Amino acid sequence: MRVTLSDEALRHIARFEEETGATARDCLLFEDRVVILVTAGEMGAAIGPGGAHVDGVEDAVGRRVDLVENADTPTAFVESALAPAAVRHVTLSEQGGDVVAYVEIPEGDRGVAIGADGRNIETARRLARRHHDIDDIQLT
Repeated sequence: MRVTLSDEALRHIARFEEETGATARDCLLFEDRVVILVTAGEMGAAIGPGGAHVDGVEDAVGRRVDLVENADTPTAFVESALAPAAVRHVTLSEQGGDVVAYVEIPEGDRGVAIGADGRNIETARRLARRHHDIDDIQLT
C-alpha cells in the first residue's frame, strides 16, 4: 500500500532520521504529538541511550513523539502498534469485505491499549489501515 505524506510529516521524518540514525516508514501528525513508524529492528537506535534520541526529536518538533515499530506480518504489526500493552493473541477475520483484527488483551492492560481518550487504539487502527489494509481493531 502506498502512503502519501504531507510536507510537514516529511520534515518530521527527516528530522527524526537525522537525529536518531533510524529509518522512519510513516508519520502521523496530531495537535499534541507526532507518531513515527520506525523500521523493524531500529527501535533501539530511535530511542537512543536513556531516551536521548527521541528526546532530541521532541525538542526539535516541539511535541511529544511516540514511536511504533514496524513488522512484516499484519498480526505482528497490530501487536507492535498496541505496545506496551501485552497482547495474548491476534486473529484476523474478514467480515463483509472488511478485515478486522480481534486482539486478546489481559484485563489489566486494556487501559494501556486504549489510551487516554482512545488515542492509542485509534493510532493503531490508522497505522494498520495504512500499512496492512486492516479496517478495524477490536479488543477482546
